[in-house]
Amino acid sequence: MNIEEIKSVLKKKTVGIAGAGGLGSNCAASLTRVGIGKLVIADYDCVDESNLNRQFYFYHQIGKKKVEALIENLLLINPELLVEAHDVVLEPDNIIPIFKDCDVIVEAFDKADQKKMLIECVTEYLPMLPVIIGLGMAGYGNSNNLKMEKYGKLYICGDRQSEITEFYPPLSPRVGIVAHIQANTVLEILLNPTN
Repeated sequence: MNIEEIKSVLKKKTVGIAGAGGLGSNCAASLTRVGIGKLVIADYDCVDESNLNRQFYFYHQIGKKKVEALIENLLLINPELLVEAHDVVLEPDNIIPIFKDCDVIVEAFDKADQKKMLIECVTEYLPMLPVIIGLGMAGYGNSNNLKMEKYGKLYICGDRQSEITEFYPPLSPRVGIVAHIQANTVLEILLNPTN
């Protein structure tokens, strides 16, 4: 497929992004650049100065709701992008109504219990919907360990072991690589539906 054919397919697709932090904001930017038609983004948090080392926000946006700031930034890339933003804490009772019309969901949470909740909800109520999660991206170096593994409709991106701690923080390069692996996996799913 050439770029115009790719954009023609992606323009008709909707991607859900659960969380607008390091993974979610960078994955959203990457998908916007390749011409995705619509993003459904959910996050409840505000931009903090500590986010700027790895998230797709700017200093002047500190204090602003992440969903609002992200929409601003994405529309600077592609003013034709459709964005449905939800300023909410995602819970089992709102995940399905928010993401039910998506072609794929990208999980971009910080905590394991949130990841588990999203996976369980989608598996039970929308079992045909692919879910792409990020797992293991802390620190720096070891870029070759970052990859995607597929388990049915679940795609795991990262190294699956480098957990975030005070002395092993999430930094822009590895977080960005995993976010882009997630975006690339979205393209694989949407552009090769038989895989």
